[in-house]
Amino acid sequence: MASIFELPDDLLATLVESFPCRDAQIRALATLLYPRAAPCRNLIVHGTEATGKSAVTARLLEALSSPRADTDDSLLNYAIVKSAECVTARHLFERTVGSVADALQSDGGGVVGRCETLAALTVELTKMLKYDPRHDVNWRFVLVFDGIDRQRDAPPTLLPALARLSELVRDCHTYSPPIVVIRILTYTALQIPNLTTVFILTAPSPSLLRISSTPQLYFPPYTKPEYVTILSRPPYTPPSLPNTTAQETIDLWTRFVAAVHDALSKPASRTLPGLARSCAALWPRFTAPVAAGTYRAREFTKLLVAARAYFQDESVLEPGITLASTSTFTSTSTSASLSNTAKPPSSSTTNSSSSAATKTAEKEWSKSTKDLATLLPPTARLLLVAAYLASHNAPRHDQTIFSTWHSGRRRRGGGSLGQHTRATKKTKHRKIARKLLGPSAFVLERMVAIYAATRREWVRDAEYEDHHQVGVGVDGDVGMAIATLASLRLLVRVGGAGGGDTMDRGGKWRVGVGWEVIRGVGRSMGVEVEEWLVE
Repeated sequence: MASIFELPDDLLATLVESFPCRDAQIRALATLLYPRAAPCRNLIVHGTEATGKSAVTARLLEALSSPRADTDDSLLNYAIVKSAECVTARHLFERTVGSVADALQSDGGGVVGRCETLAALTVELTKMLKYDPRHDVNWRFVLVFDGIDRQRDAPPTLLPALARLSELVRDCHTYSPPIVVIRILTYTALQIPNLTTVFILTAPSPSLLRISSTPQLYFPPYTKPEYVTILSRPPYTPPSLPNTTAQETIDLWTRFVAAVHDALSKPASRTLPGLARSCAALWPRFTAPVAAGTYRAREFTKLLVAARAYFQDESVLEPGITLASTSTFTSTSTSASLSNTAKPPSSSTTNSSSSAATKTAEKEWSKSTKDLATLLPPTARLLLVAAYLASHNAPRHDQTIFSTWHSGRRRRGGGSLGQHTRATKKTKHRKIARKLLGPSAFVLERMVAIYAATRREWVRDAEYEDHHQVGVGVDGDVGMAIATLASLRLLVRVGGAGGGDTMDRGGKWRVGVGWEVIRGVGRSMGVEVEEWLVE
């Protein structure tokens, strides 16, 4: 049975080939926009991020606006206005008028006057979009508002007014702006047959346009088979590997994309561009054994086991997040092999001892890249250790641990203070180590006092002491470090009369890291935090 719609099937076939897994949306969108099919006055295109809404709409309109074979004119003109490029509502109105004028190639195109209100926008569009005898009787103009739901400084009546442009333009072109406002609110019976307004949104509400019978076209998120299908086509497919046929490379790439989707879909590649970037970053490391001749392209399981460390390391996908510490490497050759090639050693060129050393260096390197001590400045590290001591030591022990006046020398917890306490007092032993218990709340002033009392002994870099004046009172770097730790949730505010003021001395805080993290932070400064804890 022949279709009653005259859709350009040749153009749609090209678009379906360019946008795989979107053939249903392409045909539905073409039916609702093409003048000789079933054009509508308003259309809502919605879906989550990176589902092809804007790209498919733009390419389809570009294809449909091409001149027909029998004449030099086309049946459709269009203009796309991106809200992300418009700072204010006035900017949106003027950009809309300019885009429509450029699309119609009208007189004065490119020169846009003042257009500050919806009424002025309606008048300007009326002058340009009223029926023009130069065009075919089926000629239509499509006005697309991309991301209009995220428009900044938008009036509440923006979307309802834009949805009624097709009802008002033909009737209001002879009225002044105040009369146009009245016509927008009262007269909605007349229609103009040559305007379609498309709204590209993320999640529309039921009463978005405040009019009934508005078709909505949904672009659902891609599924795993659709991801694999899209990435298995150019331009995403990689070149052929050495000693491997093109078909074997494609088969390996297809299974590799599925593995990356299963491993990184939720945390790192929720969209098609994110998954494509992840695959491009992991593919050279994943296929390094194939290029070296260790494994063949068909041995996917062995390749996956050899590259499992790369699927667990965030620094492979985002190298700028963490920096590897060169001090963790014990040999120059191992460091060069990890930092320059980032590939596992070949079994034909390394023996068992070098392989074990490489694995140890890789483990230390992976640990160092994720270590919090490599990311925080010295002042923030000192404050974080002081906060941990304030959370896990009782306030009554502060004078004994941190005061030089109390005993003439600095006494610390752990071995000496724990033995002294057991020798002088017969107290009940704690069955659980205090460092394993949950952190207690402390006053900010107490944490800063611990920091001021211990930083001279903890900081042994003379250059750091000269620049930060360790011997004087607390400076502005402490406030910045506290704000940094609070923004990273390493320090959590639990109370205080200061409200949102992070420097309120009476505010109560709690450390947000555990023992393993704080021990690494302390050892990065040469401090054994366990010696400062009272058991």
